[in-house]
Amino acid sequence: MEQRYSDHWPEYLMEAGGLCLFMISACVFTTVLEHPGSPIRQWLGSAFLRRTIIGVAMGLTAIGLIYSPWGKQSGAHLNPSVTITFFRLGKLARADALFYVLAQFAGATAGVFASSFLLNRWISHPAVNYAVTVPGAAGTAIAFGAELLISFLLMTVILFVSNSKTLPAFTGVIAGILVATYITLESPLSGMSMNPARTVGSAALSHTWKAWWIYFTAPPIGMLAAGELYLRLRGARGILCAKLHHQNDKRCIFHCGFRERSAPAQEATAASRPDLSRVECCTGTKDSENRRSP
Repeated sequence: MEQRYSDHWPEYLMEAGGLCLFMISACVFTTVLEHPGSPIRQWLGSAFLRRTIIGVAMGLTAIGLIYSPWGKQSGAHLNPSVTITFFRLGKLARADALFYVLAQFAGATAGVFASSFLLNRWISHPAVNYAVTVPGAAGTAIAFGAELLISFLLMTVILFVSNSKTLPAFTGVIAGILVATYITLESPLSGMSMNPARTVGSAALSHTWKAWWIYFTAPPIGMLAAGELYLRLRGARGILCAKLHHQNDKRCIFHCGFRERSAPAQEATAASRPDLSRVECCTGTKDSENRRSP
């Protein structure tokens, strides 16, 4: 049946809203834990411990969004690199991919904009700076390589887990654990973006565009490379859907392998059922003949 892409606007809004909430969470936790005037910042002197807490908070935020009603319906990409990769793998229509990406950029920017009202002058302090992502002291080359690697690993894990026989329901949990780990361990190298829209959301208000090209190139290259690797190992038939959580009652707007897989089974079940109307008809005919018999 032909899809009507004009009916997919709820999914686009869900993607925008999801990334908006993710950025609000990032700005709030970064401000609370990094602003010099924060009592929590003064109490926690260890930068590693503060990054760990932020990482756990953002990992839980990602998990919550993936398993939320919005995430279950839109697929919870929340990242243009994820959307582009699923488009390359044939799971999204061109129009859906385009509007997903636009919605993600709009949602990330809206989230930081809303945070600027909520946190006022606190969020603009140099120690917070709108939770901006910039290369660390090791330089741009290391930052590029780190973003490439973590993006490749995340998409590889998503593809193998979401298309497995026993673990697809845990895709969101594993993705959240990776986000938490990356923020804790990798963020000193690149700021841990993995997401062009997330970077733009912070940069637009902070006016900090340092090495922005890293976050527009390394994440999509890394995730597309993961997609190509998966295609070579498992083939196109091994990619079922673009949703991170599919075991739910929400509609699916993607080129969904679960739907294609269930259709033949439903047809086979229907074909195996006895034709009750015919049985009743035959029974009724036999009964009528019996009644006519002397």
